[in-house]
Amino acid sequence: MRILIVEDEAKTAAYIKKGLTEYGHVVDTFDNGIDGIHAAKEYPYDLMILDLMLPGCDGWTVLKQVRAENKTISILMLTARDSVDDRVKGLSLGADDYLIKPFAFAELHARIEAVTRRYQPVSESSEISINNLTINFSKMKVWRDNQIIHLTSKEFALLALFVNHQSRPLTRTYIAEKVWDINFDTHTNVIDVAVRRLRQKIDKGQTNKLIHTVHGIGYVFEDRQTSEAD
Repeated sequence: MRILIVEDEAKTAAYIKKGLTEYGHVVDTFDNGIDGIHAAKEYPYDLMILDLMLPGCDGWTVLKQVRAENKTISILMLTARDSVDDRVKGLSLGADDYLIKPFAFAELHARIEAVTRRYQPVSESSEISINNLTINFSKMKVWRDNQIIHLTSKEFALLALFVNHQSRPLTRTYIAEKVWDINFDTHTNVIDVAVRRLRQKIDKGQTNKLIHTVHGIGYVFEDRQTSEAD
């Protein structure tokens, strides 16, 4: 993969770059948000590792600008701030995962593999259609009413999980384990935020909703006509 690191702590950036280079990745590093945004726009990176506290402009600004122009790049945020609000904000703005400093490289590498993993369905077909929704798993592309829907890698993984478990209610814990490879913290609404973002892209304006809330359990993917309030 080609990886972009935006981190102003020189030792941390060098530590990450060394480890990822040893795994065969091509790695570029920048120590400020402005250069990070420019690099993300100029080159086709697969993954951005983004620090929250940066000179020039902070990680929130970088995240918003990069995600607005690039829907497919995976973004892993790094920060020493361990508040639930910060984690939820990062994920709601389009980050795929959030890692708290200090961290072990083994954990970083595991999270990188998780956020960049291309979820493959059990079906032999690489493309399926459900109602007016079409999903191409090999190309990671989604359409509804023949209109392309831009999903982040994590949103695509979440959709693929739902599709592979049609009509089966999934708990928030199960979703967290399968899509984020994390143990679900019941005091956060990270899963709800992620599902809400996916529903906005998949179901908004559609008569037949596909993602439904199962009160007291979680969510279910099912083709049925329902109200916006569901």
